[in-house]
Amino acid sequence: QVQLVESGGGLVQAGGSLTLSCAASGSGFSINAMGWYRRTPGNKRDLIATITSVGDTSYADSVKGRFTISRDNAKNTVYLQMNNLKPEDTTVYYCYALGAASGLYYDYWGQGTQVTVSS
Repeated sequence: QVQLVESGGGLVQAGGSLTLSCAASGSGFSINAMGWYRRTPGNKRDLIATITSVGDTSYADSVKGRFTISRDNAKNTVYLQMNNLKPEDTTVYYCYALGAASGLYYDYWGQGTQVTVSS
């Protein structure tokens, strides 16, 4: 079993920055890809950034050039550096991890952290 614990959300003014962190803990597993999603007005989850175990990254167009995803494999932690934040970035952000154990793959999610950008 893997647990993902997020931190770093909060309130920031437009144009400001925040860094989200997500640490994976547990035993008997390995973490493959990690990423960040955020909640849409329709209460779905949009993928905004991913990073593989070797550091390859991808971004949604809405955040490209403003957000940077990174990870520390030794700590099983993924980060999301968010710059030039806009009011439309306001929502709940979820960490995601693809875990592997005994040849099987599992999806894991963080509890979500609120980001609020004031205009």
